[in-house]
Amino acid sequence: MLVTPLTPDRLAVEVVGLVDARPGRVRLAVDGPTPTHPEVLADRVAGDLRTRGRAAAVVVATDYLRPASVRFEHGREDPDELLDGWLDDAALRREVLGPAASTGRVLPRLWDAASDRAFRDGYIQLPPDGVVIVAGALLLGRGLPFDLAVHLRMGPGALARKLPEAERWTLPAHARYAAERDPAGTADLLVLADRPDRPAVRR
Repeated sequence: MLVTPLTPDRLAVEVVGLVDARPGRVRLAVDGPTPTHPEVLADRVAGDLRTRGRAAAVVVATDYLRPASVRFEHGREDPDELLDGWLDDAALRREVLGPAASTGRVLPRLWDAASDRAFRDGYIQLPPDGVVIVAGALLLGRGLPFDLAVHLRMGPGALARKLPEAERWTLPAHARYAAERDPAGTADLLVLADRPDRPAVRR
């Protein structure tokens, strides 16, 4: 096992290299708990891809949550429901991942969890070599058709220290995720992110 320390910018370049090695449209997952800031890496990767002339769209997983009446059926702080029931897998597959592999017509945002109503975004058209990047937590091991996956791993101790107090109830969900869905073992790129400003890639 080899661990390579990187800067956040160099990590983005590494991910871009994985994407560039694949022809056609690519569906990339950037998966990690809140303190690892997966959306930040997704935005960096998208920016680098665009400078190379390759269209890229970032979809944030929290814009594809199920309505509050479904998410909170067992309470607002149920870690099992967070892992198994918050993300609208079917909608993400229908509006983003399926079309990204066929027509290229994807919907960047679906559900505004804050207002508990649908966004009014229009569809965007990805070209034949376009990339859609889905960023968020607890994405892997649920049968979603990603072509590539990056997992930002934060150990249990670091996660417990860095999660905001209001989110500490999510810790059992992250523990179950690591144990049952093995994101570290299934991702194409495993990033050690106990210190997100000093990531390292484990090869």
